[in-house]
Amino acid sequence: MQSKKLAKPKPGPSTVKYLDIAEIRDDMVLLKDGTVRAVLLVASINFALKSSEEQEAIIQAYMTFLNSLEYPVQVVIQSRRMNIDGYMSRLREQERTIQNDLLRSQIADYRNFVGELVELGQIMQKMFYLVIPYDPLTNKKKNFWTRLSEALSPAAAAKLNKKQLADRIEQLGRRVDIAQGQLNSMGLESARLDTESLIELYYNVYNPDVFAAEGLSDINKIQFEEETHVTG
Repeated sequence: MQSKKLAKPKPGPSTVKYLDIAEIRDDMVLLKDGTVRAVLLVASINFALKSSEEQEAIIQAYMTFLNSLEYPVQVVIQSRRMNIDGYMSRLREQERTIQNDLLRSQIADYRNFVGELVELGQIMQKMFYLVIPYDPLTNKKKNFWTRLSEALSPAAAAKLNKKQLADRIEQLGRRVDIAQGQLNSMGLESARLDTESLIELYYNVYNPDVFAAEGLSDINKIQFEEETHVTG
């Protein structure tokens, strides 16, 4: 009889292979097709509390913003459970260092009240994002065979030289500045996400359960797998 060895199933391909993101750097998302994205975090306003004149001005500014767009944008609304860990840590630190016994007791009661309120109420926090793309004109001039080769090996399209990368950074920065100015005309404050914030955002999107339980590790300690190509 021939004995059979128990073999562990081979791990499947990493999910990273199926993502459109090739790299996150220089405060932008670089996709595998060579296009880039910037993400703005946009504050909200209470439209219902505005006067009729203010509401009309906001609507007109929004119409102007839409009519001025020469490229598609993406508006993303994300709901996530409110994270108050940092706030609670500051309260515990104050409770530990304060000398007044009465204030220490009040801080402890307030900290317990806030913790129970968030835990029982399942308070959600809404985040508003505006995704701004930049698709270089050179990408639109690619022939069928070039596009086919990039479809078979999309990572190759993301290997940009310094000049191409600098052009994308500059052009995307201009679009971000214009968009922020138009959002400001509507009374909407915005901030462009930097590299670390972008990594945290996409990590949270693709790993919501893990992020809520463990959070994101130190960015500098994250290791990325790189493919090695040998030519000869």
